[in-house]
Amino acid sequence: MILIILACLQAILLVAAAPLVSGSARWMRAKFQTRKGPPILQDYYDISKLFKRQDLHTKDSSFVHRLMPPLFIGVMMLIFMGIPVVTRFSPIPLLGDVILIIYLMVLPRLFFALSAIDTGSSYAGVGGIRELLIGVLVEPAMLLALFVTILATGTTNVGEMGMMVGSFAAVNPVAVALAGVAFACACYMELGKLPYDLAEAEQELQEGPLSEYSGPSLAYCKIALYMKQIVVVSLLVAIFIPFGSATELTVPAMALGLVLYLAKVVVIFFICTIFENVVARVRFKLFGHQTWTVVGIAALALVFFVLGI
Repeated sequence: MILIILACLQAILLVAAAPLVSGSARWMRAKFQTRKGPPILQDYYDISKLFKRQDLHTKDSSFVHRLMPPLFIGVMMLIFMGIPVVTRFSPIPLLGDVILIIYLMVLPRLFFALSAIDTGSSYAGVGGIRELLIGVLVEPAMLLALFVTILATGTTNVGEMGMMVGSFAAVNPVAVALAGVAFACACYMELGKLPYDLAEAEQELQEGPLSEYSGPSLAYCKIALYMKQIVVVSLLVAIFIPFGSATELTVPAMALGLVLYLAKVVVIFFICTIFENVVARVRFKLFGHQTWTVVGIAALALVFFVLGI
């Protein structure tokens, strides 16, 4: 019962904190560029305004266009309920299976692209196709890195994988370390940051699928995209940086686990903000070249595992 309550609290906090993560990133980006920038809570203000506006859909759209926003949020909440955040083990073991998590992450991407094509807008359709292309390029690297970690730990449960890595009980530590590097690179590509994307620019193709959304539906989509960033980073932390998470259900241990989790997430997002402010935007056709580099790192990790290193 305690674990179920913990899982529900994780999902609620995910929704509540998602705009804060995006607002903090925008604020830090402005400081790096010596601009005043928006306040940290600006995304909360924007979302509250969207909820007060009318929800409109194109005449050519079907149920897919209306279903995508709540589906996106629901899937992100479901995934987060299975990821070990405070504890070293999954609150809901059934949802903590890494293969299930990958399949669940594909579902909103598919509906995200389908909803763009469903509008009948050529601009939104191009953005939707681009979203599918990103999935094809990034997901093989993530899957291969996770496959190496699964082989090294002997389990597909996120909590047990993190427990093996955190206790240095996983075989082939060099292979796991390389897999972690590949997974971290793939996660950064999924965050929608420079040099690959500029998430707050609505004229970019990344925001193309959202061009036909308005009102509460647009607010739900923005919240879901912010939630996805936290989910991706939390998955990286749970598997490859689990150190400090609570191994027992006591208040002191869980409080310490929460503090360390927040510290790790803040540090990761801060590093991402620094990186995106020192690089230039690259042409999208070069995106595939860099994803193949990440696949190469993951493949090297597999080679090291086979060699027993």
